[in-house]
Amino acid sequence: MAGSDARALSRSLLDLCRMRKLTIATAESCTGGLVAGALTDIPGSSDVIDRGFVTYSNDAKRAMLGVEASTLTNFGAVSKETATAMAVGALERAGVDLAVAITGIAGPGGATPGKPVGLVHFAAAARDGRIVHREQRFGAIGRTAVRQRSVVEALRMLMDLARGPQAAAKPRRNATAATRLRPRVTRSPRRHAVKRRTPRSPRG
Repeated sequence: MAGSDARALSRSLLDLCRMRKLTIATAESCTGGLVAGALTDIPGSSDVIDRGFVTYSNDAKRAMLGVEASTLTNFGAVSKETATAMAVGALERAGVDLAVAITGIAGPGGATPGKPVGLVHFAAAARDGRIVHREQRFGAIGRTAVRQRSVVEALRMLMDLARGPQAAAKPRRNATAATRLRPRVTRSPRRHAVKRRTPRSPRG
């Protein structure tokens, strides 16, 4: 199911980015390049996908994406701060319009206190300054399942950014319809009062 979801999302994302002339880069740790693979599996993706960074080690995150050593030391590789730094680093180094980053614990080992197996941090950054972070706790559902679900989540985040900042600001359809369909109060037309003249008594 996750595979078909990823393929459908990849097609939709590429079509949207092609229409809006947007380019994409990925920065992946626990998924090991699966997001870039899902996108480049679609024919014609080269006009949207620029590159993918597979930064599995902390050294790679520092060298390839410019993640600060202090960020990794203070917050760890699997954190909001590191995911955000990875996304921003990919955006800047590739010179693209959109970038997504993934770092997590796919399992079965690697858990630490407060960071269980299945914890994944995602960040997506846009050239216009928007940055989105999401945290998912998939649980110990198996290494393959964590990685597959992470790919789908990353693609969804890219879709949200590709739609533009106005997407979140649009009013809900139901609310708009309700406003339009509000019955108007029918006002009866004003009747002009007619002044009746009092008949004058005849002069005598």
